[in-house]
Amino acid sequence: MTDGRSWQGNWKARLDERFRERGYDSLTAFAEARPTASLVALAEELGQDDIAGVQVFSGLVAEAERSQQLTRLVRGQFVRELYACLPNGWPAVLDDDARMEVALVLSQWSAYTPETHKERVRLARAALRTTPPPPGWRPLGPDDELLRTLLPDEEA
Repeated sequence: MTDGRSWQGNWKARLDERFRERGYDSLTAFAEARPTASLVALAEELGQDDIAGVQVFSGLVAEAERSQQLTRLVRGQFVRELYACLPNGWPAVLDDDARMEVALVLSQWSAYTPETHKERVRLARAALRTTPPPPGWRPLGPDDELLRTLLPDEEA
């Protein structure tokens, strides 16, 4: 976690410099090489003391908007949230604890969804609750077949 230094200076330039130093042409390429890493983990890898997860997400959204890949970004963020909260995949039994963990995944996903995709994510969340994926389901990235069914690549 940062102590506030992440907002000092030109953080966007600092973010660009960091992923380029690691051999990537874009922040998206850097993040997609780590499809299950949380935003915090990505930020820590780029600069433990001066990059914040929200800055990484902001950069990813800007790149996704420019490349018209917001839906893919939204699917990718679901993967990140799922791995953070349900590292063993979708629960086989939705007891109270599992229901709470699923709710956390879905609420975090919604929180990191651009306004243009909020309704589509709301419908996808409802579909996941109505017809849960198979036990242990852990998509490895935004191109997972089930995720693409829930959130096809039509840009909002």
